[in-house]
Amino acid sequence: MPELLLEILSEEIPARMQKRAAEDLKRLVTEGLKKSRLEFDSADAFATPRRLTLVVDGLPQQQPDMREERKGPKVGAPDKAIEGFLRSAGLDSLDQCEKRDAGKGEVWFAIIERSGQPTADVLGETIGEVLVKFPWPKSMRWGAETHRWVRPVESILCLFDGSTVEGVTFNNVHASASTSGHRFLSPDSFEVTGFADYRDKLAAAHVMLDAAERRAAIAVSLQKLAEGEGLTVNDDPGLLDEVSGLVEWPVGLLGTIDAEFMGLPAEALTSSMRAHQKYFALSNADGSLASRFGFVANMTATDGGAAIVAGNERVLRARLADAKFFWDQDCRMPLADRTPALEAVTFHAKLGTVAEKVQRIAALAADLAETIPDATRDAARSAALLCKADLATGMVGEFPDLQGVMGRYYALHDGETAAVADAIADHYSPLGPNDRCPTAPVSVAVALADKIDTLIGFWLIDEKPTGSKDPYALRRAALGVIRVILENGLRLNLLSAFAAAMRLYQEKGVVADAAPDAIAADLLGFFADRLKVHLREAGIRHDLISAVFALGGEDDLVRLMARVEALGGFLAHDDGENLLIAFRRAANIVRIESKKDKTTYDGDVSVDLLAQDEERALFANFATARSGAEDAIQAERFDSAMESMARLREPVDAFFDKVTVNADDADMRQNRLRLLSQFGTTLNQIADFSLIEG
Repeated sequence: MPELLLEILSEEIPARMQKRAAEDLKRLVTEGLKKSRLEFDSADAFATPRRLTLVVDGLPQQQPDMREERKGPKVGAPDKAIEGFLRSAGLDSLDQCEKRDAGKGEVWFAIIERSGQPTADVLGETIGEVLVKFPWPKSMRWGAETHRWVRPVESILCLFDGSTVEGVTFNNVHASASTSGHRFLSPDSFEVTGFADYRDKLAAAHVMLDAAERRAAIAVSLQKLAEGEGLTVNDDPGLLDEVSGLVEWPVGLLGTIDAEFMGLPAEALTSSMRAHQKYFALSNADGSLASRFGFVANMTATDGGAAIVAGNERVLRARLADAKFFWDQDCRMPLADRTPALEAVTFHAKLGTVAEKVQRIAALAADLAETIPDATRDAARSAALLCKADLATGMVGEFPDLQGVMGRYYALHDGETAAVADAIADHYSPLGPNDRCPTAPVSVAVALADKIDTLIGFWLIDEKPTGSKDPYALRRAALGVIRVILENGLRLNLLSAFAAAMRLYQEKGVVADAAPDAIAADLLGFFADRLKVHLREAGIRHDLISAVFALGGEDDLVRLMARVEALGGFLAHDDGENLLIAFRRAANIVRIESKKDKTTYDGDVSVDLLAQDEERALFANFATARSGAEDAIQAERFDSAMESMARLREPVDAFFDKVTVNADDADMRQNRLRLLSQFGTTLNQIADFSLIEG
């Protein structure tokens, strides 16, 4: 069946926009086709730095014919109603309508028949609308152009079934059957007959159409060059994606870093190469940074790339000279002497300066160090006081992604201990779900203090995340606290940490309208939600976390996870599953009867009214189960607590088999409902079973 081929050739499209643009082109055109009743078999979109391409296969030659029946007014209706109906249906007279009995008299029906238009005619209008309304994140209007596009459009190729689609025009550029290849290597235009011909001729004209193909070619060529010199290319998927959007005909090359710059911190070299020049860092066999770099040219040179390499080395030399200047200048002043400059840096208008934040972090980190094995108050305080100081350095001003990293180097240069220096580098971690967590005791203390201070501050001023908006990355901060605690097995009472952080803010006059306890409880609930998200990939059920959190007061995440794991193991066996079923049955009975009687049944059970052996046995087992569970929970033997509850299975099963809850005797009925209520209360010692999904 016929295919549609569309290409918009323009000046360079920013790499960050290409993937989304290709997806938008495919989505908008295919939506337009479906709206026009044009079905198709498949659609694929491609992007290069200069072109967006779409191929849609399996289109019909024309739209299907359409027959529509539209119900109108009753026969004999006023003339104005009839005229309005005919006008809306696009008909001239009632002779084109039918009378039908609709059950309550005869009604006029308009029969509208439309022949399908040729697909080529529909495509012109559909594609034109897409181009005019295309959702670029940033666009421009060039010269006397009417419509906006990301860059000036040079040509439009639009074919349907091998023929040019007439009527496709954008900014005075008319569709044709021709395009051009690589800007420098194959600039001449050429005509194509379809997608297969288009793809083959582009390849011959030095254009790799598929971004995945370009990406793979870059990775293979650079790795092959590196291996030839006993080196490896540092893994950098983000840079690889970006560079594949900068070239149409990738050619990998290697350059050399001057020896005078190899004394700079490896991260400074890598950041300078990556951020400004899009160069790939290489490593020696021992993992150290090599004095070579990889880059990708957009053309094949007759001299094998020697001139291109020399030019890129010259540019990099200037960049690294700047980095070396910043390093040399920064090392002349101790890191501690830079902290006063933080008084001029605002953390948040309502929360003070970065200097004030540093003082809070230092005090909080010192307190947290008391709960972290092998951490000392003095080391935690020293690291916290220096953790933001590198924000005032020239290197971090030039390369913001190096904050913390450069602080570590400057601290070591100043003679600080390795523990303090590492804590400065680690206190931002983890930055994301795949980032490593700090494990050194001092690093853990400062990382937790920084994140908890941030969370408490924004909760105090009621600047919490809403929906998908989280401008201060508070979800990431909470997830960071969770990971640091769990991955280090840290026994930390979060509510106590929240209270300490809140006091530090209050001492500086930051006071919330809500009560401190309410703020802490709300923040703990936020942590519960983040914990569910974090553990979802591990296969841990979110309802079990909710069930344990619902007991209230559980702010030790390590203990909470032990309870959740024990509860999950318990419910995975027959005793736990059957006990959950029994709980629901009991809860439903009590709820229904309470609603009917307009009262509650949470009072004490009268032993004298326990008439049957089964209800007496169940009541007796409550005390045993509660006592055993309380002792086990106190000792944090949560598996044993579950075992104590498991002993209730047989007596509760016997109760439901033999005992009639809604007895004729009113006192006996009330007593049995209280017994079932106590059954739920007993189980809720270990978790809120009402929140567990069956």
